[in-house]
Amino acid sequence: MNNLKALRYFVAVVDAGSFTSASTAIAIAQPALTRQIRELEESFGTQLLQRLPRGVRMTAAGVTLYEAAQRILSEADRVSQNLRNGLSETASVSLGVPPTLGRVLLPGLFESCLQLPGALPMRAREAFTPALLEWLERGVVDMAIVTNPPSGRKFSLRPLINEPFALISTYKKGQPQFLSVEQLSELPVLMTSLHSRIVDQQLRALNLSLKIEGIIDSVDAIRELVIKRGHSTIMPVSVFKDDLDSQTIHLTQISGVQLSRTLVLAQRRERDKATDFSMVEQLIESEFSRLARVGAFGLSSYRH
Repeated sequence: MNNLKALRYFVAVVDAGSFTSASTAIAIAQPALTRQIRELEESFGTQLLQRLPRGVRMTAAGVTLYEAAQRILSEADRVSQNLRNGLSETASVSLGVPPTLGRVLLPGLFESCLQLPGALPMRAREAFTPALLEWLERGVVDMAIVTNPPSGRKFSLRPLINEPFALISTYKKGQPQFLSVEQLSELPVLMTSLHSRIVDQQLRALNLSLKIEGIIDSVDAIRELVIKRGHSTIMPVSVFKDDLDSQTIHLTQISGVQLSRTLVLAQRRERDKATDFSMVEQLIESEFSRLARVGAFGLSSYRH
């Protein structure tokens, strides 16, 4: 959650039964309290409280948020108490993320971690999934967001989101919005090795394969070759979000098959029992939910 203070205000209003009583209980001016709740409702895109002549009543969405807010705030208070007691003076969390996700996820997640009581430090490292899983196994990172991880390893895996792939190319007026999977298989494309394996596996069921122009395990290099050299690539839609918004490049949806990747939060099953990262896990899930709401992982928001 990006603003713990707003959650505390929301819980205070519900517990007090009205804005007037809550403003007195938590010593905040009623107009400021009302504004905070209104902004919270706008951020979720739904009404949380029904205003009555004498007080408030939670909507169905409000009940859901109230229950979640109590868990989040309780965990935040526990972390704060540990910090005050000197139990976590050097605590930090090390998170591994794939290069295709860092620009989208890390800025918002970093800001959320700063708002935790005691400002839990976050360290982030980028690598592709095979390296991330190795780092996780060796304890180099505490948790990692990985792509389509193999089963059978000693990891706790929590799926976060299923994100579609699309054909990304230099923007030209009049380009089609859709391309059949058969047409896709005839186009030369640049790919990372991991995405090539994922897409090839999904195309194999149709007896099709990619026409690989080059395997480059560098997202920045592929971006440069697409934008400035006119090459094409198949990537998750969020990777080129900023470029799509500026119409520097064009996104073409693939028809006939749903090519996609699954992003998963991975942790060691047997980790240090003295370290509890459940609050960070909740922040990661919250940031993914926020990004999904604004269309970062969806195809529809990128249509020209």
